[in-house]
Amino acid sequence: MTAATLDRRDAIDTAAVVIMLGLTFCWGLNGVAAKLSNAGYNPVLLTVLRSAIAAALVFGWCWWRRIPLFERDGTLWPGIAAGMLFGAEFLLIFVGLDYTTLARNTLMVNAMPFWVLLGAHFLLGERMSMRKLAGLLLAFGGVALVFSDKLSLPGPDAIWGDLMSLAAGICWAATTLVIKGTRLVRASAEKLLMYQLAVSAIVILPLLPFAGPMLRDVTVLPTAALLFQAIFVVAFTYVVWFWLMRRYPASGLTSFTFLTPAFAVLMGGILLGEPLSIRIFLALGLIGVGLVLVNRPARSRA
Repeated sequence: MTAATLDRRDAIDTAAVVIMLGLTFCWGLNGVAAKLSNAGYNPVLLTVLRSAIAAALVFGWCWWRRIPLFERDGTLWPGIAAGMLFGAEFLLIFVGLDYTTLARNTLMVNAMPFWVLLGAHFLLGERMSMRKLAGLLLAFGGVALVFSDKLSLPGPDAIWGDLMSLAAGICWAATTLVIKGTRLVRASAEKLLMYQLAVSAIVILPLLPFAGPMLRDVTVLPTAALLFQAIFVVAFTYVVWFWLMRRYPASGLTSFTFLTPAFAVLMGGILLGEPLSIRIFLALGLIGVGLVLVNRPARSRA
């Protein structure tokens, strides 16, 4: 019996619950950091810097832990595709936050599992159960509520930010489908993350000359927000997440992820003073219930 086998857990314990609550809170707070960093830096520059800084740190972690990254395993081209989609996702998120609120952005992006559900049904042959279909319909009802909510609109151009946020969620889902449908599914988590970070920084870099002024109101707060995202959220919490995924059942962990949009919506209202209407909370509830239905494992028959 290996050490890895001994470390495995058959169920979610108290330690995992506490860590997942901390992770989802940090991921929700990441949205606040993204909004704050937009005040000091151009969204295109932010996308490049966030990925480049995090890639350097993750590479250092892999070098220290002797995790192989460059062996030939047939993952190069799908890895490049995943990295391009990852870059497009965060570029859309950062640009979208220039137009819409964090709450609306978060709810749109976190519709991702339902795009994965649709894509897996039609592209990967993973049949959709009635329970998952019900979750999908609830989630789309939540998205429709966000679009119909006028009280939380920050301005007349918010629709463009909402659409970019929705497209970011689709890119996130497409990244997941590329991973699930190619040899990337057998790659290490660290290699997957490096593909996404390194490629996204490289492919977004040529857009910088066309993005307008690179610097806005550069102060300590936007800079700290950028470093929080790159160093803590991406380079640290993602590694913790991968550790949890190896140690605990994946189905139990993913059920916690619906807390991320909940924390982000609340933090947007508390820390950024964004308007939160009853429709936003109803949308959050619909999307949250939908996520639970989609992530809930099917019961085995005796």
